[in-house]
Amino acid sequence: MSNPFLWLILQVIDLYMWLVIIGVVLSWLVGFKVVNLSNRFVYMVGELIDRLTEPALRPIRQVLPNLGNFDISPVVLILLLMFAQRFIIWIFLNFG
Repeated sequence: MSNPFLWLILQVIDLYMWLVIIGVVLSWLVGFKVVNLSNRFVYMVGELIDRLTEPALRPIRQVLPNLGNFDISPVVLILLLMFAQRFIIWIFLNFG
């Protein structure tokens, strides 16, 4: 990939996917009481990740059926981001 703009877009999408994954793992760790939100650093990291990912997860949660305590919206978001990456690559290969 010789286009630096394409590389930058793909890296930003990759970074966002990692934020979603870290948010899921952090929520599990808090849920199983491995980490405590009363720790200021953990709270700040969790709050930052929540503020960055919640705007993308909220619309997906509104569309998906309620599965109780099981939230599959991060999986759907990651799949959508992967599709977006491949679509962007396809656009650059065919039209760029």
